[in-house]
Amino acid sequence: MGGRSRARWAAAALGITGLLCAALGAVMIVVLPSFIRQQVAKNVRISPSSLSFNMWKEIPVPFYMSVYFFDVVNPDEVLQGGRPEVRERGPYVYRQFRQKRNISFHDNDTVSFREHCTFQFQPERSRGSESDYIVLPNILLMAASAMMEHQPASLKLIMTLAFSTLGQRAFMNRTVGQVMWGYEDPLVHLISKYLPQMFPIKGKFGLFLEMNNSDSGLFTVFTGVKNLSRIHLVDKWNGLGKVNFWHSDQCNMINGTSGQMWPPFMTPESSLQFYSPEACRSMRLVYREQGVFQGIPTYRFSAPSTLFANGSVYPPNEGFCPCLESGIQNISSCRFGAPLFLSHPHFYNADPVLVERVLGLHPNAEEHALFLDIHPVTGIPMNCSVKLQLSLYIKAIKGIGQTGKIEPVVLPLLWFGQSGTMEGKPLSTFYTQLVLLPNILHYVQYVLLALGSALLLILVVCQVRSQAWNAPRDVQGPSGGATGAGPADREVPAQTECAGCYEIQGHRQKRCFYPK
Repeated sequence: MGGRSRARWAAAALGITGLLCAALGAVMIVVLPSFIRQQVAKNVRISPSSLSFNMWKEIPVPFYMSVYFFDVVNPDEVLQGGRPEVRERGPYVYRQFRQKRNISFHDNDTVSFREHCTFQFQPERSRGSESDYIVLPNILLMAASAMMEHQPASLKLIMTLAFSTLGQRAFMNRTVGQVMWGYEDPLVHLISKYLPQMFPIKGKFGLFLEMNNSDSGLFTVFTGVKNLSRIHLVDKWNGLGKVNFWHSDQCNMINGTSGQMWPPFMTPESSLQFYSPEACRSMRLVYREQGVFQGIPTYRFSAPSTLFANGSVYPPNEGFCPCLESGIQNISSCRFGAPLFLSHPHFYNADPVLVERVLGLHPNAEEHALFLDIHPVTGIPMNCSVKLQLSLYIKAIKGIGQTGKIEPVVLPLLWFGQSGTMEGKPLSTFYTQLVLLPNILHYVQYVLLALGSALLLILVVCQVRSQAWNAPRDVQGPSGGATGAGPADREVPAQTECAGCYEIQGHRQKRCFYPK
């Protein structure tokens, strides 16, 4: 009896274990996806209680800005009407430090902040130093000349004499540091003193002067606490719901995020939109392909060919005009009227005429395309490379001698790439919590279901075999009587006494046999 009792307990334990494993696996299959979704939603929102808040406040990813200058090789020939030839110099690499300050939460599910930014030169990553000299168009002289194009000849004469007195020429030879972070010049002082409405500059002039040790304005974005679908989307910039730089409501709209994080749970149908204060406009990137970055699944988004297309090629961009060739955007309306243009580096994806007019340009997708790799579940960038080029439209202005015989041309000044890659401890933590652990749980749920089903199947098989083995059989007893109590046995009267006992071979169980 003890053996049979133990067997029954073993069978019961096997059945209970199998049932629990199968039930737990089934419950996990149903519940786990929504549980993970809830946890992601809870921890990506902008709230001091969320796990990603500190990452949002001070991005742990190291950002670098690589600047490439277009050194003009033949400035004298350009003044005589020749085709410009440029030589790319760089990269000059700067580490970019970002920190959100003046953080204020509001009752309408938004938060306001200013992102303070500083740059630090990285000699070990650069090809050259900030003391390198570069020949570039004299941006202030050419911009001021362009603004005087339709003014009376007397004013142009005064301008020419002023330029001559100050020793200004159409091209300048400045160091990288001066072009980037500012230089003092008699022309700068003249403009700031007598023409402050033309260029509101004080003391120095530099292309990135206002970006260093400063911020890009007051952003107000949605926190996602009340409505996750709007998380990180910009509500206002500098208190404005839209800008007024352009000539259509669509172009003036502030769409998307501030360009650092996006709403979670993306699909291939999603697009990335962000507002760029430097470009004075919103930009939209489109899905290209799936990928993997350091074991983390990503979606790659890149710029469509229509991003800087002119209005004749892409009608929605008509509001950014007046336009020249397609592939470059006129940003003079947000740069104090200076004839500056924004594009992809080396006029990539632009009208080939632009490349043909300047020697030394070699556009290609691998080096000059813009992309971001986003983790689709959280909307957090894993790897990004934003590349833009700044160009100056130059030409001879009749009545201003310094402009010589320059043929109209959009001349590249520089292009820069801002890149950031998650690495080190942040990458390890991100991978463990948001990739490895969910993957383990994903496989565990199916292992539990399979294990439980296998245990239950084993239990059923054992029970069937046990019943088959213990089923009554016709066995001849010692006196030739039939044994068993199955349907094949004859009916035995209740009063009939057992004539004797025997043991079935191989079993401890005893059977009675009855006389015929």
